[in-house]
Amino acid sequence: MTARSRISIAIVVAAALWFIMFSPWTTPYVPFWGSMAISSCILLSLGFLFFPDWHKGLRLNLSQFILGIAIAALMWGIFYLGDKLSSLMFSFARPQVDTIYALKEGAMKWMLAAQLLLLTGPAEEIFWRGCLQKAIGDALEGRTGLKDARLTAALITLAVYTLIHIWSFNFMLVMAALVAGAVWGLLYYLKPQWLPALIVSHAIWDAAVFVVFPIM
Repeated sequence: MTARSRISIAIVVAAALWFIMFSPWTTPYVPFWGSMAISSCILLSLGFLFFPDWHKGLRLNLSQFILGIAIAALMWGIFYLGDKLSSLMFSFARPQVDTIYALKEGAMKWMLAAQLLLLTGPAEEIFWRGCLQKAIGDALEGRTGLKDARLTAALITLAVYTLIHIWSFNFMLVMAALVAGAVWGLLYYLKPQWLPALIVSHAIWDAAVFVVFPIM
């Protein structure tokens, strides 16, 4: 299977999974957290099957772990300011954010935090940056210069990551995906060796912003 085929299949599968998780036509019939856990496992499986070299040369050490915590804290601050500004600018902003937080109603918070911290956060960062963004960059490298290939890959990955959230028809969720994807994608473009820290940051940020320290 060619690199282009693997990339295309991975994108189509991710788009289908996000459609099932977020679209109004499927959400009444699919438990959100269960589908998210399954989607995370599928993304991880695709990543290891299609892009087995994504982790080559990477090491998670104390400095990467501390850097990941710092990035997660920075992300939380960005979203805190964004929430306050958007609430002042748009009357629909806070209700749409509340709709996102309503997804955790009736669930045990510690289980949600554990799922986001140990499965969903790492799976998404491994798939989107470690696998997809890297694979697109590798595929484009022969056609353009290395720098142009990596930047184009970051932009393509960001576009896909943002657009698959459109199934929710929630403007604030789409914008959240855009901002978060831009930060992680830019950092990976600038410092691909920081991928372990980005995985840590995504995991901690997910658990913090949604469960432990929600932005209310």
